[in-house]
Amino acid sequence: MESHIYVLGGFGLLILLVAWFPIFIRNLPLTLPIICLAVGYAIFAVAGEEGLNPRDYPAALTFLTELTIIVSLTGAGLSIDKRLRWREWANTARLIGLAMPLSIAAIAALGAFFLGLPWEAAALLGAALAPTDPVLAADVRVGPPQAEPEDEVRFSLTSEAGLNDGLAFPFIFLAIGLASHGVGWGAWAWEWLLLDVVWRVAAGCAAGWMVGSVLGNIVYRVRHKIIARTGQGFASLGITFVAYAGAELIHGYGFIAVFVAALVMRRRDNHNEYNHRLYDFTEQAEHLLMMTLLVLFGGSLAGTLLDGLTWPIFAAAIVVLFVIRPVIGMLSLAGSGIYRCERSIVSLFGIRGVGSFYYLAYATNIEDFGEVDTVWTLVTLVVLISIVSYGMLSAPLMGWMDRRREIEAKSLGAQ
Repeated sequence: MESHIYVLGGFGLLILLVAWFPIFIRNLPLTLPIICLAVGYAIFAVAGEEGLNPRDYPAALTFLTELTIIVSLTGAGLSIDKRLRWREWANTARLIGLAMPLSIAAIAALGAFFLGLPWEAAALLGAALAPTDPVLAADVRVGPPQAEPEDEVRFSLTSEAGLNDGLAFPFIFLAIGLASHGVGWGAWAWEWLLLDVVWRVAAGCAAGWMVGSVLGNIVYRVRHKIIARTGQGFASLGITFVAYAGAELIHGYGFIAVFVAALVMRRRDNHNEYNHRLYDFTEQAEHLLMMTLLVLFGGSLAGTLLDGLTWPIFAAAIVVLFVIRPVIGMLSLAGSGIYRCERSIVSLFGIRGVGSFYYLAYATNIEDFGEVDTVWTLVTLVVLISIVSYGMLSAPLMGWMDRRREIEAKSLGAQ
């Protein structure tokens, strides 16, 4: 009886932490994810427990990370104000079409040649670490619907994080194929290209578009928008689950479908107040799920999760975060038309997090990748450094960028 009382009390404290603590750290170089990591670590360290190892609970890890990601993707889709036009999404296309595959190749090469991983494990490492995370990127993404004009930095980071989780999946299946069939182009590779790349991406987009269109028409066009006037924000979870399940049932990528559905539904009535209700509930659910995971992650750090850490792995983590992503990001956005300082911020904030753990759990549940211990250790360290470093840098850098933009706007107005 006592154990479940402790769980209830701890969960209640976590909810209060998520709801109230951001007020007190608003002007500090700290974020709620950093606090939750510290809380989780302290709980297990003080209690003298061994800590949780997520690898011992693959089904629970997959479910919790999957749920957190799809809720976050809905929030990202609902938050974007920009129209669905190529010109306005051109920088996103650069980040998805150039930066992500180049980063996957670079990280895989780092794993193979520097850490000595077999190619299937190196490919898994690249696919798991290249995408940016929609959950932890919440601190640098665009605000609520119609809250303010969207700047290119926040929009690029939000749209990139919204799309690349789903579009990284073909590379996860490529790593699984390499582990199953070995390096070499065979019949399995054609199946990967046609099924895992072409069909699953197209099916995810189509399912998301259909769900978003149908639900958007029901909410915003049936009987004088009677459903929208109810203001039931928790309906956002229904949108999330229907889009995800619909795509997965036709073997499409559910992550893509969820983001596309939120985007398309929003555009059925871009300025309706109900968009705010949906977004607000999604954001609250996302924060609660994220903080739960981060407390557990902090607890796992008090255990054996980083026991395999070596200097080469530490060096590889630094290269992934502060060399590969910034350099490839800058090259991908060259000639994009955005200012160099803004391009630098977009390139720097390649935040890794929940998605990387999901991909690892998903792939390792299906196939054996050989030296997977090194992959887990490196991914864990990259996520940890990402949470701490970007958490401390996000507010100062984004604030500096906003102040710089205001000064430029005033100087132009004075002219």
